[in-house]
Amino acid sequence: MADSSQTPEPGKPHGAGRAERAEAGTLTLCGARLADGRTVDVRLGGARIEAVGTAGRLDARGPRIDLSGYLLLAAPAEPHAHCDTALTADCGGPAPDTPDDVQRRTTEAALLHLGHGSTALRTHVRIGDVSGLRGLEAVLHARRTLHGLVDLTAVAVPRLLTGAAGADGLAMLRDAVKMGAAVVGGCPDLDPDPAGYAETVLELAAEYGCAVDLHTDGDDPVRLGRLAAMAGGLRPGVAIGPCAGLGRMPWRVAARAAEQLAAAGVTVVCLPQGDCAGLERASSQVTGPAPVRLLRAAGVRVTAGSGALRDAANPVGRGDPLEAAYLLAARGEATPEDAYETVSAAARETLGLPEVRVEAGFPAELLAVRGDGIASALSLAYSRIVVHRGRVVARTSAVREYCDSEATVALELPRQSQR
Repeated sequence: MADSSQTPEPGKPHGAGRAERAEAGTLTLCGARLADGRTVDVRLGGARIEAVGTAGRLDARGPRIDLSGYLLLAAPAEPHAHCDTALTADCGGPAPDTPDDVQRRTTEAALLHLGHGSTALRTHVRIGDVSGLRGLEAVLHARRTLHGLVDLTAVAVPRLLTGAAGADGLAMLRDAVKMGAAVVGGCPDLDPDPAGYAETVLELAAEYGCAVDLHTDGDDPVRLGRLAAMAGGLRPGVAIGPCAGLGRMPWRVAARAAEQLAAAGVTVVCLPQGDCAGLERASSQVTGPAPVRLLRAAGVRVTAGSGALRDAANPVGRGDPLEAAYLLAARGEATPEDAYETVSAAARETLGLPEVRVEAGFPAELLAVRGDGIASALSLAYSRIVVHRGRVVARTSAVREYCDSEATVALELPRQSQR
């Protein structure tokens, strides 16, 4: 048995070999740097943070992980995924949509998101047409198999909801909620009556107590104003996105629309990587993400999602929340700290999850990344350790090597261990 008094190897658990897998166990994260510059030890007890203390002075019970050189943050969440259609860019035609195919893609996509740091995901799932509810059923099955690794929430997305053609969609949306879809959504822009579509979704959400998450380009200020008027006060909440059309409006018009959304408590989910297959926009003018700085200035809660993950809409989509934050910071839409907040605290709030801080009593949903600050983490966050419900559920290690030269010796650049 390993001697628990030995120094733990960086990024590796030390102590009881299987304690990392036991959700109710105790795990201590040693020597982690926090965003405020402090270096601390963090003891996790079950699914919560049990204690935080000065590095080297906290009683470390059970296994330990050395996080020297890592920045410890509240874990991100993914507010806008399309796991059922992910990883289909190379299909060369329509992606297979049997339940087994959808379940496999959903599982693999969720694990890719988890490896990047997202311990909770909201994924949009199309219902209706020839596939009916089979895709949703497969996603919900994947959700059950992923329990304990990552929290997965499904959004039911019907194509049409108004007129004679929308009757079947509405009936199926009701069935989807009864099956386990916790959120109702869809794309009003594609319906002949966009306002009627949104009103139908909001009424059904109020009836069943569901959250709402709608795809919209957001390029019509009148339609946004009507949506805000209908959505005001609805609980557990309304989110819309990616709203890139707001960025094409005159500034004063966009600012007024943002004020209406803020007053109604509507969240905007932007997609810094680009559009997603779920929108199927009629307009081809979308050129960038929503104007995050303008929205935040108006008081709108803004979160950032990934959208497409290597599907037809974006064959190189990564599903990486730190990339979404990096793009917002790089484009000047937010400071690095605010950009990270859009993929962590704001994303968790949008998903109805409890707040996470690296303090005693808060949920043990954490991400450790190589770096000494948020800006450096967003720039070069290759190595990551993901903690969900108090245990390590994913680990990514990256090593950079250079050939021998006077330059590398002089700079003492890191080399891979020869052990």
